[in-house]
Amino acid sequence: MKHARESDRLRRIVHAFSQLTITAVADLVADEFVFGEISRVSREAPVLILKHRERTVLPGGGGNAIYNLADLGVNVFPVGVVGDDEPGRLLLQRFREKKIPIGGIFKIKGYTTVTKTRILAGMAHTNRQQVVRVDREPESVPDSNVERDLVLAAREYARASDALLLSDYGYGAVSPGILDQVRTAARSIPILLDSRYRLLQYRNVTAATPNEPEIEEALGIKIGADFDRLLSAGKTVMERLRLQSLVITRGHDGMVAMSRRHKPVRIPIFGSDQVADVTGAGDTVIATFAAALAAGADNEAAARLANYAGGIVVMKRGTATVSCQELLAAIEKGQPRNSRPA
Repeated sequence: MKHARESDRLRRIVHAFSQLTITAVADLVADEFVFGEISRVSREAPVLILKHRERTVLPGGGGNAIYNLADLGVNVFPVGVVGDDEPGRLLLQRFREKKIPIGGIFKIKGYTTVTKTRILAGMAHTNRQQVVRVDREPESVPDSNVERDLVLAAREYARASDALLLSDYGYGAVSPGILDQVRTAARSIPILLDSRYRLLQYRNVTAATPNEPEIEEALGIKIGADFDRLLSAGKTVMERLRLQSLVITRGHDGMVAMSRRHKPVRIPIFGSDQVADVTGAGDTVIATFAAALAAGADNEAAARLANYAGGIVVMKRGTATVSCQELLAAIEKGQPRNSRPA
């Protein structure tokens, strides 16, 4: 009976996603996948020669969080930058295809769109394996004029939004300084943070969703298998950032949901722990968590939905998203096993 009530509550939250609007200030990344079939070994060097078969470019980084919000049915206003290059044009094209407004995405002449190219190889009718990744990055962060444009767009959109999502990959489109200038427009809505490299530089955000290695790096510690040390680290992060909620993702160990008002809750991984690809899983988690909080969910319910979404997306190859239908099917399948207070 309790399980049925909980499932009904989670379904109501998911059904509310289509009524939400979320502003996402994000570092936009082009995830490029180049697929090749192994032809032979080169005579020039002991390396494989691949016969090119296919190329795909998808939104990655903060762009993947935006894509996930859209596929969850949320109305999303992205704020970010791209270059006047092919990856930038392809990103904008992808957003248009999803009917995501691009008025808050600024195209900068001479700027290099952050691009992560993954070369995947395989034989006919076999799984493709990643061989190498090549990253192209801008030489500097956007200048003060672009930052002003980002702030103005974020302020305008945040006033009409139910939540503000910050996806900070360290490329300059989102920063603690930008948040400080936008905060007044977002003071009545949840502010969700995913920051790869400067988690502790933010203050007064509602919630954050770091993974365990990001917690270790931020605090300069090693957690390992010490769960009490993980909880202590989480408490420190909550105090430093003045968070109301914190979700720490732990790979095959699931996640821990912490809040000011309740005891921490351990949520085991949903689905199989034999994952296909973890690319972009963190973006899926924060997108789902943000949508759930914006829909009125408490921290634990939002974390459970994010856990479902993360478990679904890691079973897909490449940069992937989760739909409302998949999330509802996961709820129908059942609660993660043995969820319990930490």
